[in-house]
Amino acid sequence: MNVAEAVGEALARLGATTVFGVVGSGNFHVTNALVAGGARFVAARHEAGAATMADAYARVSGELGVVSLHQGPGLTNAVTGIAEAAKSRTPLLVVAGEVAAAAVRSNFRVDQAAIAAAVGAVPERVHSPRTALADVARACRTAVAERRTVLLCLPLDIQEAEYPGDPAERRPARRRPAVPPLPVPPPAAVARLAGMLQDAARPVFVAGRGARLSGAREPLAELAGRCGALPATSAVARGLFAGDPFALDVSGGFATPAAAELIRGADLVVGWGCSLNMWTTRHGALVARDAEVVQVDVDARALGAHHPVDLGLIGDAAETARAVAAELEARGHSATGYRTPDVAGRLAREGRWQDVPYEEHPAGDDDAGGPRIDPRTLSIALDGMLPRERTVAVDSGNFMGYPAMFLDVPDADALVFTQAFQSVGLGLATAIGAAVARPDRLTVAALGDGGALMSAAELETAVRLGLDLLIVVYDDEAYGAEVHHFGPGGHPLDTVTFPPADLAAIGRGFGCAAATVRRPEDLAAVAGWLEGPRDRPMLVDAKVTRDRPAWWLEEAFRGH
Repeated sequence: MNVAEAVGEALARLGATTVFGVVGSGNFHVTNALVAGGARFVAARHEAGAATMADAYARVSGELGVVSLHQGPGLTNAVTGIAEAAKSRTPLLVVAGEVAAAAVRSNFRVDQAAIAAAVGAVPERVHSPRTALADVARACRTAVAERRTVLLCLPLDIQEAEYPGDPAERRPARRRPAVPPLPVPPPAAVARLAGMLQDAARPVFVAGRGARLSGAREPLAELAGRCGALPATSAVARGLFAGDPFALDVSGGFATPAAAELIRGADLVVGWGCSLNMWTTRHGALVARDAEVVQVDVDARALGAHHPVDLGLIGDAAETARAVAAELEARGHSATGYRTPDVAGRLAREGRWQDVPYEEHPAGDDDAGGPRIDPRTLSIALDGMLPRERTVAVDSGNFMGYPAMFLDVPDADALVFTQAFQSVGLGLATAIGAAVARPDRLTVAALGDGGALMSAAELETAVRLGLDLLIVVYDDEAYGAEVHHFGPGGHPLDTVTFPPADLAAIGRGFGCAAATVRRPEDLAAVAGWLEGPRDRPMLVDAKVTRDRPAWWLEEAFRGH
């Protein structure tokens, strides 16, 4: 057995159950060894897609994400997806070949460790045949226990060397690296937060990625009920409080008018595993000047990084919520707080975007030869057609608020929001990775036309895998964010607008079912596909209105 085979077998036993990638000579043998060890290999058409598929798979499945890449250009092709995963603290292991140390003139030579570090990933390496399994175990432990994206480089000369260990050493029992105990703040800090909740008349909780990852729904819901808080989430944790009649849904640019007003009225805002960044607070405008702010996070560096806090607690969101609830129970405290009949009634009337009135865009002919559908009309109609059990993956762009908010999700695992790096073009790969992780649910990929064309090669991957996937392209034939940001200033827009493209025909060319949608009645084709057998993905080219920016974009660019 050579080192490549030993490494692949070890990775399969340490939790690499599904591996995404593009195979070249530098990762050929280790990938085959992974498959021989029991891992499923999903071949992507581009390394950028492979990295994002593995990222999304990890987010939805809760498992270690693994991507296998060729050295040099295989890695550099994947860098944007790796940066997104690193910024999102996804437990992702990037297994990449690397040129031998002696191959100083190799055209594949780049400083792979420096590339990883530059985008926030942790560089690791298999240093020698003797240390190979220890190096692999260390990389997996860092990825899982610290929730980091790790690059594990496999030099070609070491891969080819004979593995010196005995069979018992190279075949450990299948296991995942252990996760250390979750931190809880000291009793004095817990007592201080309990006191602030006792004194608050209108508390609001904002749960973020950390709360979702710690499984904090139940302890936060119990604590919110005890102190009368209204729970909200950041965009990445949307769905955490699905079904709670007092839930505000999302805080930030995607907040409904009712939610935004209620958050502004809070006298205490508590962020649970949430960065409270400019997107979640609307550049701070959602936090009243006289409101107290508390932040709970496992990472001390996150406390106060984006918004000043009156109290910062280092602790896991779920365990801290349980500790605070126990303290309030010991004090005999229970309060109605913000959970009044008036608030409940208002949320019932206004708490969903679907129920907010709007003026329909004109549906007349345009220069593209036909009417265009309002993206809200499109999204709301789709929401009513789709099965409730669904996964929604959203790309970046002017359109993104419509599917992110108008398409309901059943739980916190159902919105896959790869937006930490704000890269256009990750949405289709995100949807593929999510669909592989949850084949029991319909997956919806919501893309702009720019992102759809960037990632079109992965349509073949979706068709080849036979995924239960609906691809909805909000097609305004432009980079809409730039059009609406720079257009009002009179700047030329030739560089960000494009002639019409028949995206439905492109989808059919890859083997998708497809339809062009310009009017609500055109969605009958989608209804027919939903009725089954859904043996191939469907692509919907929705020609959407484009005469005004999305509401969230105006908010995002405020002050620019």
